[in-house]
Amino acid sequence: MPEPYDVITMGRIGVDIYPLRSGVPLSQVDTFGKFLGGSPANVAVAGARLGRRTAVITRTGRDAFGEYLHHQLREFGVDDRWVSDVEEYPTPVTFCEIFPPDHFPLYFYRQPKAPDLEIRLPELDLAAVRAARIFWMTGTGLSAEPSRTSTLAALRARDPGTGGAGTAGPAAASGLRTATVFDLDWRPMFWDDGDHGSVAPARYREALAHATVAVGNLDECEIATGEREPYAAARALLAAGVELAVVKQGPEGVLAVHRDGTAVEVPPLPVRVVNGLGAGDAFGGALCHGLLAGWETERIMRYANAAGAIVASRLACSSAMPYPYEVEQALADGAVTSGGGAAPETGATP
Repeated sequence: MPEPYDVITMGRIGVDIYPLRSGVPLSQVDTFGKFLGGSPANVAVAGARLGRRTAVITRTGRDAFGEYLHHQLREFGVDDRWVSDVEEYPTPVTFCEIFPPDHFPLYFYRQPKAPDLEIRLPELDLAAVRAARIFWMTGTGLSAEPSRTSTLAALRARDPGTGGAGTAGPAAASGLRTATVFDLDWRPMFWDDGDHGSVAPARYREALAHATVAVGNLDECEIATGEREPYAAARALLAAGVELAVVKQGPEGVLAVHRDGTAVEVPPLPVRVVNGLGAGDAFGGALCHGLLAGWETERIMRYANAAGAIVASRLACSSAMPYPYEVEQALADGAVTSGGGAAPETGATP
């Protein structure tokens, strides 16, 4: 069998269409940039930028945008062997508006159905998923069939309690070296019952039982656990089955609580925010990098915070993912400086 991947991600992909001017509503924008998008795809790019061997499991339309995404994945060093096309659905596109420092509305065009929700179980390479050092999936993949069944099957393949080989293992003194990560990724517009239904929380609980790491902001943690207070949410995620709960708190920083009782809170890194979208994906790729390296939890969180802050200082998402030297420089400086060393204005945690 080929050498296992460091990171395999699964789920959403699309084309991000971002205005090249900030502070302007879409109705007045006349120039745009085109970028690879979708959280799992961006996490794979972020991991590749940090030197990890990554791949993504997803589907595109059989169209020019689908071809573009294949090209971009390969350009970024992400293996696209498990990116197949769907003839009947177009590749999704997403528009955004950019109003720094904290208002970035998104407009998803995923009708009548996104191809990445057509990932089918017979097409999954479960042996590769099982062997990967880290498997990363998201809440969006649970929102519709056949993606839901396929995502849960991939999780079960990783879980020794359900017959999978299992990758969690006991935590090393310096942290988890392998993981099954559930990015809570709550997008109510992708679910039939939106914010008010009971389906999403039930699906989240089902997935959490097979994951070893959960990552989400306060809104996402509330959907998954019913808890919004950070420590209560972290404890609820641990009770649901994970070994490490990562709760992102925006300007309050990030909280990470391990089942062994370790808890760390890391403040945000100062940054002049250009576009906050994509910062969480950079955080995710850096989180994977730190877990694979076996770092202690606090070091992982600081590194991931820095990676996310760097992307927040840039316009794009995928192409903005940082290289290791950039993260190390931000950590050494204690802030992200951009535009020739402009003074940072705000703190940002993805």
